[in-house]
Amino acid sequence: MGELDIRQIMEVLPHRYPLLLVDRIVEFEPGVRARGYKNITYNEPVFMGHFPGNPLFPGVYMIEAMAQLGGVVVLEPGEFTRKIPYLAGIDKAKFRRPVVPGDRLMMEVSLLRHKRNIGWVGCEANVDGEFVCSAELMFSIVSNPRMLGADAAVLHA
Repeated sequence: MGELDIRQIMEVLPHRYPLLLVDRIVEFEPGVRARGYKNITYNEPVFMGHFPGNPLFPGVYMIEAMAQLGGVVVLEPGEFTRKIPYLAGIDKAKFRRPVVPGDRLMMEVSLLRHKRNIGWVGCEANVDGEFVCSAELMFSIVSNPRMLGADAAVLHA
């Protein structure tokens, strides 16, 4: 699996518009690393309030975009429909440069370690080769309630 388009990403991640924040994965080594991007456009709903007249892509959205890419990395290909990676921790987050409409947020994520149902990734993002942000993220990997039946879905609600 070297590359994933938006349809393939939507098969792996449960997110949908407006919170699906990975447009394409251009490099992918399952369980090792991924490189993907989010195109930042002015019509993103977040820009109606952050900040009108001076739109800035929020740092929490950058973390979420990296987390979504990291979620793909921590899952094994056979787990894509059976498991969901939940963001469980954020460490060492740093932000260096504003991201604005017209930018392409290029993200790189590498698996740091994986133990049972917990995975850790190192993430970095840049725009036009200039460092934007980085973080270490922890995931809890749980069974997908949609695959377990109605009773399990109630337990996960």
